[in-house]
Amino acid sequence: MATVRQWIDGARPRTLPAALAPVAVGTGVAAADGTVIAWRALAALFVALALQIGVNYANDYSDGIRGTDADRVGPFRLVGSGAARPAAVKTAAWGAFTAAAAIGLTLAAVTSWWLVAVGAAAIGAAWFYTGGSRPYGYRALGELSVFVFFGLVAVVGTSYVQLERVTGLAILAAIPVGVLACALLVANNLRDIPTDRAAGKRTLAVLLGDRASRRLYLGLLATAFGMAVVIAMMRTPWALLALVAAPAAVGPARAVRSGASGRALIPVLQGTARTQLAFGLLLAVGLTLAG
Repeated sequence: MATVRQWIDGARPRTLPAALAPVAVGTGVAAADGTVIAWRALAALFVALALQIGVNYANDYSDGIRGTDADRVGPFRLVGSGAARPAAVKTAAWGAFTAAAAIGLTLAAVTSWWLVAVGAAAIGAAWFYTGGSRPYGYRALGELSVFVFFGLVAVVGTSYVQLERVTGLAILAAIPVGVLACALLVANNLRDIPTDRAAGKRTLAVLLGDRASRRLYLGLLATAFGMAVVIAMMRTPWALLALVAAPAAVGPARAVRSGASGRALIPVLQGTARTQLAFGLLLAVGLTLAG
């Protein structure tokens, strides 16, 4: 039986900035374009965190039963390590999805019922990333899904439940958030190229190869910070606050550019997550000051 500490590790807490950053930015958009509704922002944060934990457990389960995690370089996995039964991890995943759905339904009830379809799509994307008979994460579509759901859907959705309308600023602000989420996934898959290739998992990194994946990672970082400048030019100079997060990206970028591989890429994941969180919080502050 897995310990409480192992269950926490299996939830991959270091990936949670991918859920927190878009909610912060979406709330910043709400402040800039209207009014922040605190309880709705907190509810959106709960949904985002529950979905992130759910997808982490779902990936642990699906990769574990396929044997993809049998020879991992990265962080602890519940099923792959044998610490927990696959059925228990699957139950944990669907428990998190159910919690997200419950709060999501509350937000839909006070805003618009079309959010139910968005929530169902998000849960479906989370499960079928590595689950089902034809997981799209094994077909180089993971980055696209991450950009859509951890960028566009999360930022626009968070601002929508507070403003009850979609704004151009929300879409614009979602782009760098989604790009940084993609950078996190690229760093993860860059580390796993050898084991994923051996397991038949055709991620974008496997298809592109090591060198091109490194260039993609660096390009994504540059794009995110470039978008802060675009937002500053189009809407408010306060968006330039996000550039203060740039030093956090220097270490990960240097490591990727210098050819770090295997376990040496684990700090890159941590640094990318810190960059994503710092960028998101600073952009959110900038947008709030513009309101």
